[in-house]
Amino acid sequence: MHICVYRIAMTHFYEPKNGHGLPHDPFNAIVGPRPIGWVSTRSNDGVLNLAPYSFFTAFNYIPPIVGFSSTGPKDSLRNVQENGMFVWNLVTRPLAEAMNQTCAPVGPEVNEFELAGLQTAPSRVVDVPRVADSPVSFECRSTQIIQLEGLDKQKVPTWLVLGEVVGVHIASHLLKDGIYDTANAGHILRGGGPADYFTIGPEQLFQMWRPKA
Repeated sequence: MHICVYRIAMTHFYEPKNGHGLPHDPFNAIVGPRPIGWVSTRSNDGVLNLAPYSFFTAFNYIPPIVGFSSTGPKDSLRNVQENGMFVWNLVTRPLAEAMNQTCAPVGPEVNEFELAGLQTAPSRVVDVPRVADSPVSFECRSTQIIQLEGLDKQKVPTWLVLGEVVGVHIASHLLKDGIYDTANAGHILRGGGPADYFTIGPEQLFQMWRPKA
């Protein structure tokens, strides 16, 4: 007779609606590290806005669609609602401190490019500038803006902004034999906690090929 012994690891379980019972909500730390949605927009009055979003990712390949989540009706959301345009800018380690400056809780009349001492670069398709020192930028036109809701069908004050990428800028030095060099591009990622970020480099790279049919 064979007796199987199953070891059940001790776990911390909670139902989010009842609170997590921890010093800091672990949700952001578990779903991470995440790419940063450093989004530039322009109001219809011509005021530029630049803000980082913790919830940002790609949603579709062809056509390329990216999206960011705005908790509350922030300036980026309002600007996209007004004119349907935004630009995503890659945050690299040399740009980390400037990106953090654009988190400042300032009014809609403040230009965060100027606040953080950043230069703009013109876009080709949309009327919103890029971060000049960012090595990669996506020019986007909004396709959907969705206010999220819970299981109870009640709307929550969070909006998912989706946009089709209509223009891509890549610094030439990041193209190695025509392949984008993610490992050496200097990406930084948002971690959990109030101030955690991560970098990636060649030392984190490993490869796995898909199984053949």
